Amino acid sequence: MKKFSLCFDKVKKDCLKFIKSQETQADKFKNKERMIKSFLIPLCFWINSKAVKKKPYFVGLAGGQGTGKTTTSSLIKIILSKYFKLNVFRISIDDFYKTRKERISLSKRVHPMLLTRGVPGTHDINMMLNFFKKSKSKTFKRLKLPTFNKAIDDRFGKKHWYDLKKKPDVIIFEGWCVGAKSEKNDTLKRTINSMERTKDQKQIWRKYVNDQLKSKYKKLYSQLNCLIYLKAKDFSLLQKWRLKQERKLWIKSKKSLKTKIMGKEDVLSFMQTYQRVTQNMFRYMPKYASIIINLNSNHQIKSAVYKNK
Repeated sequence: MKKFSLCFDKVKKDCLKFIKSQETQADKFKNKERMIKSFLIPLCFWINSKAVKKKPYFVGLAGGQGTGKTTTSSLIKIILSKYFKLNVFRISIDDFYKTRKERISLSKRVHPMLLTRGVPGTHDINMMLNFFKKSKSKTFKRLKLPTFNKAIDDRFGKKHWYDLKKKPDVIIFEGWCVGAKSEKNDTLKRTINSMERTKDQKQIWRKYVNDQLKSKYKKLYSQLNCLIYLKAKDFSLLQKWRLKQERKLWIKSKKSLKTKIMGKEDVLSFMQTYQRVTQNMFRYMPKYASIIINLNSNHQIKSAVYKNK
């Protein structure tokens, strides 16, 4: 379509510049122009048609680890800002992780596995609910929002926080468990990996995570105006992509001794904490997400299914 081509001409330079900043020598993006023109631009036209200028339009963007949420959401932001002239704010649920100190306390109170960031219950849910509420307020005031440093597994200092000075037209809220729903009790009892078998025999950890999804996270996610799901084929593919992501992090951190980069065994172990919720999302998310973006095994978009026209 002509309007998509016009948009592509205008955003191409900025989009490709961003993609280049995400590449390493060993890991280059393929078919990037097709991804932008055939999938992301039509998606941005769809978002623009839904957004109402008076209050922010909340876009939830979900997908398993390594699916490309940060890249996708950043490109969506570039297109919406550059072509549609919308004020777009992008933030990850990861930025709202509880501090390391808070997770140590949680792990002592509830279950040792809650020291590991990631699952529902390890985020500051009240801070997120407050952010959603304040960004919708008619009397919007400047907002300072946290940023999380995964390399040190703790929040950055406040001088590095997001400074939201103006009410956004669109807020992209991305994260691996965004939009996830709770499980039924009968499936919760079934152990799915070695970590659960050895460290959660009494099901305290998984029940706690599930209860969080059932209550506070459900309230948070109900405020999203739409939900986009980046769907990979299976969990083993996510493991492969997540390992690649860790290698990139290691290269970009310039091999700093202070940086906590995980080895292969660490990554695979870490991902076991994500497995239950991720597999539940594989099963059910396509039934209720607004848009499903299907990814092939080469990490590229193969199709987009719009459920909510």
